[in-house]
Amino acid sequence: MGELAAPLEVRGPRAGWQLWGPRVRRHKGMILGFCLLGVLVLIALLQDLIARESPIRIDVTVALQEPSWVHLMGTDQYGRDVYSRVIHGARISLTVGLISVGVAAIIGTVVGLMAGYYGASVEALCMRLVDVMLAFPGILLALGIVSVLGPNLRNLMLAVGIAGIPVYARLVRGSVLVAKEHLYVEAARAIGAPSRKILVRHILPNVIAPIVVTATLGMGGAILAAAALSFIGLGSQPPTPEWGRMLSEGRDYLRDAWWISAFPGLMIMLTVLGMNLLGDGLRDVFDPRLRI
Repeated sequence: MGELAAPLEVRGPRAGWQLWGPRVRRHKGMILGFCLLGVLVLIALLQDLIARESPIRIDVTVALQEPSWVHLMGTDQYGRDVYSRVIHGARISLTVGLISVGVAAIIGTVVGLMAGYYGASVEALCMRLVDVMLAFPGILLALGIVSVLGPNLRNLMLAVGIAGIPVYARLVRGSVLVAKEHLYVEAARAIGAPSRKILVRHILPNVIAPIVVTATLGMGGAILAAAALSFIGLGSQPPTPEWGRMLSEGRDYLRDAWWISAFPGLMIMLTVLGMNLLGDGLRDVFDPRLRI
């Protein structure tokens, strides 16, 4: 009889923090990204307290006023307070990012699990569909979908989410191909465990970490793609205070009223920067091959 395999070491939350905690504390970029996103989440949650003025109220008597103590970020061509619109746009952008990434991650994970575990004809069918989607650039695929469905915020989130499915499907499939060869998966098969139970209880936990990292990085891209589609009129519709839409509305006034586009553009930049810093940090912390 061969040697018995050593029992797996079970680590609780405290042991996990002892392992990853020093890496997190030393990763300044991750901490900065977390702080930026923390501030953005607070703004989204407390928007009615931070900006009491209505973001859609029109007052042409104060149109195109420069930033002042009365209007901290000035007013747009309709007299709407830019500060209030920027603050209320934070919740919309976060919602767009979360739902878009959620759609892509959930569907892509299911497709990747099925393709990687069952193989053969299931894998061929799933991955050929993914290859067809990869034949189109993500933003072009999203543009085509939202053009067919119609320009509104719900269709925008769905289109950006569908365009992101291939990334998660290929990532999960590759991870499943490795995970299903582990001894504990073979043991589960040997005792007659159903495939669904093996996928959910034994294989899925091994692919969660790369999914979380990819989703964090993908949120920045989703927010940027949504802003780009709104900029060309295929996303949110007036008078919704969405940052991409605000950029589009202010492009004709860049010379005389730069603040209409500058402040929402700055918020998009800071949001995407925070997402990327946090995603890079999570990748470095979770990857055992990296030492920071």
